[in-house]
Amino acid sequence: MPTTRRDDANYRCYDGPPAWSGPRSPIPSSRMTDREPRLLQCVVNVSEGRDEKVVSALAASAGRCLLDVHSDPHHHRSVYTLAGAPDEVQNATRSLARTALASIDIREHVGVHPRIGALDVVPFASLVGARVRNGSLDVAIEARDAFAAWAGRDLNLPCFLYGPERNLPELRQTAWSSLRPDTGPDAPHPTAGAAAVGAREILVAYNLWLSEADLDQARRVAAALRSPHLRTLGLATASAVQVSCNLIAPWTFGPGDAFDAVASRVSVDRAELVGLIPLAVLEAEPPHRWEELGLSPSATIEARLERAGLDGGRFGGHNG
Repeated sequence: MPTTRRDDANYRCYDGPPAWSGPRSPIPSSRMTDREPRLLQCVVNVSEGRDEKVVSALAASAGRCLLDVHSDPHHHRSVYTLAGAPDEVQNATRSLARTALASIDIREHVGVHPRIGALDVVPFASLVGARVRNGSLDVAIEARDAFAAWAGRDLNLPCFLYGPERNLPELRQTAWSSLRPDTGPDAPHPTAGAAAVGAREILVAYNLWLSEADLDQARRVAAALRSPHLRTLGLATASAVQVSCNLIAPWTFGPGDAFDAVASRVSVDRAELVGLIPLAVLEAEPPHRWEELGLSPSATIEARLERAGLDGGRFGGHNG
């Protein structure tokens, strides 16, 4: 397993211009063929970003399906990107879940990011093609439902489902009020709370750190930009603020669009990719902007699949 790289004193990453003018045109998808790689991805968000021993133990529990770890001590959160054959990913996600419940007590958690549990968010996505794109949502739903049934039964963990039924923000707003768990007990786990288990298409998580530590300003910008293509939150750390973004349709509205949309309203200090990005989404951005946008060919899904030997030799030449 590659070592963890510190980008600065506060962030750990597992390494291997003009005003915004609206979203770009979507990249057309090609017809799926039987010879194309078909993989499952799970991007597990856990409520631990400070204890390096726990962060490392969680990474080790995921085995060879682990492509990336991004830990943030201010959010007190780590994001583990897993991918591979569907059965392998399902087993790796379950192993990581068992380790999380044995290691994290949500009652002691303090962080700036919203959460409902120790194993906070467990979204599955289907990947297709040597240049990855969205596969069948039905594949992701099947994986989601299997994991939630297992976690409710074997871990005694309440699981709320999201996907076609509701999105993640709706789940967070209604969990334990108008919304009851879909699997597991009808009360929070004593130390782990609950989990949001999802089925979705590929998204890109992206943080834009602002030059001025003005939380009200960050929240105003986030609210102004929120759209079907872009989910946003204004969040503060001890000394800085960010507009935290989920790019829901990154082929249509990519990192450059998000950066420019924020920068047209407020000064941006730096950009931060959380997890990985599809190669086609990276290549839709001009290469001269990659550094400014916090992007790199080594942080693509394809590069990490190749590095992990999970691509069947189909992704050669993209490891930057």
